Amino acid sequence: MTEKSVFPKDFLWGSASAAYQVEGAWNEDGKGPSVWDEFVRIPGKTFKATNGDLAVDHYHRYKEDVALMKEQGLKAYRFSVAWTRIFPEGRGEVNQAGLDFYIRLVDELIANGIEPVLTLYHWDLPKALQEEYGGWESRKIIDDFVNYATVLFETFRDKVHFWVSLNEQNVFIQLGYMLAAHPPGVTDEKRMYEANHIANLVNASVINKFHEMKMPGKIGPSFAYTPNYAFDSDPKNVLAAENAEDLMAHWWMDIYAWGEYPIAVMDLLKKRGVAPTIEEGDMALLRSAKPDFMGMNYYQTATNKFNPIDGVGQGKMNTTGKKGSSEESGIPGLYKKVQNPYVDRTNWDWEIDPMGIHIALRRITSRYRLPILITENGLGEYDKITSENEIHDEYRIKYLKDHVAAVGDAIAEGCTVLGYCTWSYTDLLSWLNGYQKRYGFVYVDQDETQEGSLKRYKKDSYYWYQRVIASNGADLD
Repeated sequence: MTEKSVFPKDFLWGSASAAYQVEGAWNEDGKGPSVWDEFVRIPGKTFKATNGDLAVDHYHRYKEDVALMKEQGLKAYRFSVAWTRIFPEGRGEVNQAGLDFYIRLVDELIANGIEPVLTLYHWDLPKALQEEYGGWESRKIIDDFVNYATVLFETFRDKVHFWVSLNEQNVFIQLGYMLAAHPPGVTDEKRMYEANHIANLVNASVINKFHEMKMPGKIGPSFAYTPNYAFDSDPKNVLAAENAEDLMAHWWMDIYAWGEYPIAVMDLLKKRGVAPTIEEGDMALLRSAKPDFMGMNYYQTATNKFNPIDGVGQGKMNTTGKKGSSEESGIPGLYKKVQNPYVDRTNWDWEIDPMGIHIALRRITSRYRLPILITENGLGEYDKITSENEIHDEYRIKYLKDHVAAVGDAIAEGCTVLGYCTWSYTDLLSWLNGYQKRYGFVYVDQDETQEGSLKRYKKDSYYWYQRVIASNGADLD
């Protein structure tokens, strides 16, 4: 470590993945079907009908992948457990063969000096629970989820020290129940807020269980935070940005940190008749659960303007990689998201704003007084492999370099940041974007045909991050 590094000595330089996106082996060793195993088979739901049946075969190649992590010097690897490997039907008898896979993976990571960061839920709900009681729409899921989590707590008590409860609740709830782009493919605002409230109760219950068991380690949710800006200083646009921040950020993080819903949003939802049903004891439970950190997935910022009552609604997302194909979107009467003229965009129209991660860290630190674990940050782009099997992804290096520098600036200003996990370690299945949208340090020979060799190749960014880790963030060039 050099003297000029602002990163703590024990900083977790990591990378991340999710079970459905990397593992494959979708029906092996007793695994039950998840809602995603079914959803990808609905025509038109994913890019070129790609699925995670094989993904990048991490289930069979995890030792090869961990060896690459060790060579790179990775300090932490964030992965998710597939609930249906542990309980094929969501509950009942533990499927030991499925649990054994994660025991082998965790042991392999530890043997190679890599800290496991275990995500309990990264969207692959057991299909059986969706069919039995509607999944997140029933309070029955609280006991089933805590039961599932408890098995993992008991199994990895002395091995895993960092746990993520729910990954991007704001994404799987909104895309699942409002935009119909994720399972269960519903467009119903009332059902969305009901399911979201129950997910909050699940999150609180599992955090309390972790602390009741006196688990040695830390637990917190991972929130997909997109800081909101006003387009300019026109007060109408400033209020629009306040509306967006309250509705799209505080609505979740205030509950995680304080157990309270934002006043203005709850007032609005009650007037519209879509507020969640809050039963006796709910708010006491939410207030009682204290996360040990706020997990943050950061990719971009959003710039907002006033949106009249007859203004734009939900516009089209860009899932094709054709730059400029996304549409303006918003909530009439509250805000609309517009293009920021001061930042560039990716081919999927995600805004590239390194200063935004600095702003995000400052906002969370100031509002919630919690340590932050950056659980995802990365660039999804088209990567080309040369005839010499080299991948010159200088655009990814620039993106990550600028974001790491901004994280350093936030740390220098007093933010407590536990670690930084890039998304993703290897290339993987991007949920709605197939295999063409690549994020990894490691190129995987897999594409929309899903007939690639699955061979792994190190990108230029692999070697760049190796140097960053070795210097503890002092050498970003």
